[in-house]
Amino acid sequence: MLKIYPKQRSNGVHAHTRSGRVLTADTHPTATKFSPAPCTIWETYLSTGRWMCWLPIHSTAVPSAINTSMPTSAIWQTQVVTILAKLSIWRCDWSWKMVCHIGRHHGIYGETIGFLFRGLRFRTGSRRREKKAEERITTEYLDGALTDFSGYIAADELYDGPFCVLSIVDNHNFRRLIYKVLDHDPTHDDMIRFFRRFRKELDQRNLKLLGVTTDGSPLYPEPLALIFPGVGHQVCEFHILKEINKQILKAVTAVRRELKKQLPKLKRGRPSSQAARKAARRKKKLQDKIGDLFEHRYLFVKHSLTPREKKIFLRITRDLPNLRKLRLIMDQVYRLFDRRCRTETALKKLAKLRQHVRRFKTLGQSLKKLFTPNIEKALTFLDDSLLPSTSNAVERGYRRHRKMQKNIYRVRTQEHISQRIAIDMQREEQYQGRLQTITMLHNDRRKAI
Repeated sequence: MLKIYPKQRSNGVHAHTRSGRVLTADTHPTATKFSPAPCTIWETYLSTGRWMCWLPIHSTAVPSAINTSMPTSAIWQTQVVTILAKLSIWRCDWSWKMVCHIGRHHGIYGETIGFLFRGLRFRTGSRRREKKAEERITTEYLDGALTDFSGYIAADELYDGPFCVLSIVDNHNFRRLIYKVLDHDPTHDDMIRFFRRFRKELDQRNLKLLGVTTDGSPLYPEPLALIFPGVGHQVCEFHILKEINKQILKAVTAVRRELKKQLPKLKRGRPSSQAARKAARRKKKLQDKIGDLFEHRYLFVKHSLTPREKKIFLRITRDLPNLRKLRLIMDQVYRLFDRRCRTETALKKLAKLRQHVRRFKTLGQSLKKLFTPNIEKALTFLDDSLLPSTSNAVERGYRRHRKMQKNIYRVRTQEHISQRIAIDMQREEQYQGRLQTITMLHNDRRKAI
């Protein structure tokens, strides 16, 4: 590639050589007709003489050859970039092959002239593998993924603008099995078709489904009961606790607002009377309590408290018995998901907890999530030690998808989203091989050191 930079009202061509910067240079292509030893000759006229270059490539027979150089300006002082090149023998002839990219020169002017060398095109990064990957996912990839099928899956949906991605992931091997990209919000009919397609793949390989983990969406119970009757349905424990924690924090926020309404109004200036000084001290005390409740609000939802955190909690909840009851309720909620007990025992604990919460009108209204039927389904994993309690396996793939959407802005159509997910599944399949290669290289390097 030869790059020149045009500018009006200037003549001559300037170039760089190993000895330095050439003041004036001009290039004329000379074409020869076919001969026993065809070649193309390039002549460069310098201020000190003429320099000729013979390129061992096939010449092009043309009626006449003219000077293709255009008026150029003097090249400004920049560092000379050395382009690595190697001379390689091809099947037909000799040719020059570039082994690195030619960077675009910084500036607003520039024109690139390409020469017809007989060589292979630089194709790194030009191949589109999406279509092949999408075809392979339903054949070879699925056969390999289901060879060590654990029997437990995690299903979830991802909303990406107007599209929705449905996925099923092996909840033990963390490999995505099948997926579907919809151009609308999913319905029960879509979920039935999706699970029926997965049931067909399992039946072809004589595999059996043992358990399903989903979030608390109402899309899953009816299709799962229809397609996989008798299979245990586990609602993600993380999503249930997340909703309850939000309700607890909202109750703490409501208490802070009530305390803020109790702040006494003081006159401007320093308090002069004894009543004014007492009101100022009370206001300062309430403000400190409000600030402590906001700063240490995580203590109300943390799984277990250290002795130091317990002292802080008792100090900030002094004269606030309702807040201490919130913490007691949260401790009982965490005890429900203890694997040392069975589902029947956990359901009895849940019934007692609900009776305790109903006694307090304010707490009963703020903790409505404790009365949803999803909590019973979130305790299914206690009777099956192999059934995962969360759907983190499918959430991992969605995190990679979100990251991909930030970097690749063209993935915004239904077809492209489907193809990019197929490529991601292929990379997941090759993860073990890459890990073994990296481990081997690290071990060899460690031995060499």
